[in-house]
Amino acid sequence: MLRFDGKVVVVTGAGGGLGRAYAIEFAKRGAAVIVNDLGGDAHGTDSSTSIADKVAAEIREFGGKAVANYDSVEFGERIVETAIANFGRIDVLVNNAGILRDKSFSNMSETDWDLVLKVHVKGTFAVTKAAWPYFKKQNFGRVIVTASNSAIYGNYGQANYSAAKSALIGFSHVLAVEGAKYNVTSNVVVPTAASRLTQGIMPDELLNALKPDCVVPLVVFLTHDSCTQTGGIFEAAGGWYGQVQAYRSAGKFLPNAKAECVRDNWQAITDMSNARHFNSMADVTTELMTNATKVQEEPRNGETRRATFGSSLKSNIVFEEIRRGLKEKPEVAKSINAIVLYILTDGKNEVARITLDLKSSPPIIYEGDLRDGAKPNATLTVADEDFFNIAIGKLNAQKAFMSGKLKIRGNIMLLQKMQMLMEKNRRAKL
Repeated sequence: MLRFDGKVVVVTGAGGGLGRAYAIEFAKRGAAVIVNDLGGDAHGTDSSTSIADKVAAEIREFGGKAVANYDSVEFGERIVETAIANFGRIDVLVNNAGILRDKSFSNMSETDWDLVLKVHVKGTFAVTKAAWPYFKKQNFGRVIVTASNSAIYGNYGQANYSAAKSALIGFSHVLAVEGAKYNVTSNVVVPTAASRLTQGIMPDELLNALKPDCVVPLVVFLTHDSCTQTGGIFEAAGGWYGQVQAYRSAGKFLPNAKAECVRDNWQAITDMSNARHFNSMADVTTELMTNATKVQEEPRNGETRRATFGSSLKSNIVFEEIRRGLKEKPEVAKSINAIVLYILTDGKNEVARITLDLKSSPPIIYEGDLRDGAKPNATLTVADEDFFNIAIGKLNAQKAFMSGKLKIRGNIMLLQKMQMLMEKNRRAKL
């Protein structure tokens, strides 16, 4: 049995429906629960302490531990403070609170838009932000972010709600990336269940089939300390469970394309037969840079290929991106004002030397040793493969240096200045 003894769980919007079901199940499995609910209606109006009190009392009646909290999720620090004050910690956060103000886009007011975004997006941010330092300090945390199929597919009359839930999907993905080294996971749950938000929207026979209890097992599993799944989107409805992922078509490279060229190749651009799912931004960047390299290496329309850095180098595309960045932002080179020599290897033997001259006006990059007897301010020796991985974010430069994969002679502080150059050109990172 997946137990939560010694764990403290905060559930927002826990006064009824899904939130109540989550809170009760966590308590039955040994967790101490903060039952948060403002006590308002589905439209975000009114407030009452009785709803949260009732669920907390229900938990205590069967011997569980629970404390009610009545704050709006906008004031997330108060909710987390309730957990710390009563139980000394927080381990799991289930962001469940939400409201609806459905109207067609033509009839939607700024108030309708702002209130929904404030509760869903700002509220989820505020509570998670307050919990985050505790998760990092204890090297453990589990976050659930609630989204909706309205965010994935769109739904008439829910421009505000769909926008809010779409934002939360991106929010959870970033939490998963940033929380990884602290053993903090974050996953999105897309539930379809009877609740205060769905009453009056779905027919009664469907609501009876979509019981909140059917979503609970997914949330319990994803928040248990034995589950390391993170960064995912999972759906639950009426006893069915599944995963939702984004896929990208293989697409088609069209160098120097015009609108007519895009039109004429639309079928190939949108062909999903060889679609692919990517697990990280680094994977996406690698794919784009690899494909761009192939395009550069292929002569087009009988043209002679422009001379590039050693064509066999994987880093070739990285230096091309640096070149473009310098052309667009030459003032960055002036702020660095240095010459850097890159000695690239195949892991053992030297395969190329690339000089980055940021003292020259305009700044230049060329293959080979420094010209006219100039001396480098810094010399970097690194394997071609490792340099490419540093550039796309797969390999941390500092860790590469500490492990000996990246060797530096000369002014080591130049590396920090070089980061400025990369920040101006997001397609390449050093």
